[in-house]
Amino acid sequence: MRFELNYIDGKWCESLDGNYFDVYDPATGEIAAKAAKGTAADTERAIAAAKREFYENKNGWRSFCAQKRSEILLSIADELEKRIDEFAKTETIDNGKPLREAMCDVTDAVSYIRYYAGAIRMPSGVTYDVNDGFGPMQSFTVKEPVGVCALITPWNYPLLMGVQKIAPALAAGNTIIFKPSSNTPLTSVKFFKLLENASIPAGTANLVMGSGSVVGDCLSKSEDVDMVSFTGSTEAGQSIYKNAAVNIKKLGLELGGKSPNIIFADADIEGAVEWAMIGVFFNQGEVCSAGSRIIIEESIKDKFITRLKERASKMTIGNGLHDPDMGPLVSEHQLKTVLGFIETAKKEGCKIEYGGKRYTEGECKRGYFIEPTIISGCTEENTVIKKEIFGPVACIETFKTEDEAINIANNTQYGLAGAVFTSDGARALRVIKQIRAGITWINCYNPAYVEAPWGGYKKSGIGRELSTNGLEEYQETKQITINLKPGKAGWYEER
Repeated sequence: MRFELNYIDGKWCESLDGNYFDVYDPATGEIAAKAAKGTAADTERAIAAAKREFYENKNGWRSFCAQKRSEILLSIADELEKRIDEFAKTETIDNGKPLREAMCDVTDAVSYIRYYAGAIRMPSGVTYDVNDGFGPMQSFTVKEPVGVCALITPWNYPLLMGVQKIAPALAAGNTIIFKPSSNTPLTSVKFFKLLENASIPAGTANLVMGSGSVVGDCLSKSEDVDMVSFTGSTEAGQSIYKNAAVNIKKLGLELGGKSPNIIFADADIEGAVEWAMIGVFFNQGEVCSAGSRIIIEESIKDKFITRLKERASKMTIGNGLHDPDMGPLVSEHQLKTVLGFIETAKKEGCKIEYGGKRYTEGECKRGYFIEPTIISGCTEENTVIKKEIFGPVACIETFKTEDEAINIANNTQYGLAGAVFTSDGARALRVIKQIRAGITWINCYNPAYVEAPWGGYKKSGIGRELSTNGLEEYQETKQITINLKPGKAGWYEER
């Protein structure tokens, strides 16, 4: 049995109370490892180490020039790239996703680290040519690290979302306390072993595993934490938002979604069907930006559903290590949650066109598998349309006019993502500009790139990750004004 430890102030350590929690392999339902269960006291130790390193160590990580931080990050990326196969396998055991998807995640993580290693060495700041009654002045801005940053991630992309926060936070010169999901901490532990061997000063990067109600609350309430970056449910984000008011700390929140995928009658049906599958079945539908509301023009509804059912019926389901089209959901709790939404849809009069049941064939008897599911006859009043399911469940609505499609798409508390499928270029741009969401696609669904910003409107969050925006999230902007003619200002006349 593997026993994984927290990493605090440059040392691997058990929790202060000696407790561990079980980490399950979702494909088998068996315990894959035990992880140290961080307490509030462990979290405070990590916060103290990060605070000391940032504010007291004059030769610490913050003092490293951009070039040196960049070189260290590049060395970490190189080490991760050498071990892509190993990390991908661990990610699949941890999360359940198909191995090829895990391979993409690790490859992207390497790319993210290299991107921010380069971004920190690019020009930053702005100069202003100013002058007034005080005489010649020069103003300019510089970018500085925020300070002690708490990074809290979910279980659907354990390594990638961790790196998505860790890379820009460290690039900017911050110190961090990282809390992974209790469902999926294993690749985080492996990644911190890379950080340990990368000449990063003790206290710069700390890992505390444990529950959100203990570790997460402690981080978000602490007056010694300068920023919290959280990805997860809107409900958890609201709690962090309230906790952060203690010291008005900086916040980055990437929260829930219930994203629309609008398909017009003139769209390429075969292409739209496959992209819709990518939008809702990729990563078992455990994707915050999933296109789970498929909004189809009524005249092609039957044709689209028929083809979607045919394609879904050919998807393979199995242990992610065997690289099927879909692996298991992350946990038994999540499986029960998704099945509960499907039962609610039935009770509310929706039609299960395909799937809707736990999958138990062959090697899948003991794991948390579910069939890809298609539900039709949905309206804006149905629970499956209002709530984020976070599973492979496509919920189909219909429309007759362009304005109706836009209204249906925007009738949600969320605003993370959305897409439009049509062969009419003008309509595509016209409609996508009216969708109230931060991440949008035309004639595709789900591609994401480190070069482009990621984040949502409304209850889908605050701030942006990825791109240069993602680096700026972990920076403060300081204005500096220089008097070019030092001496008396002459504002107050001596009498």
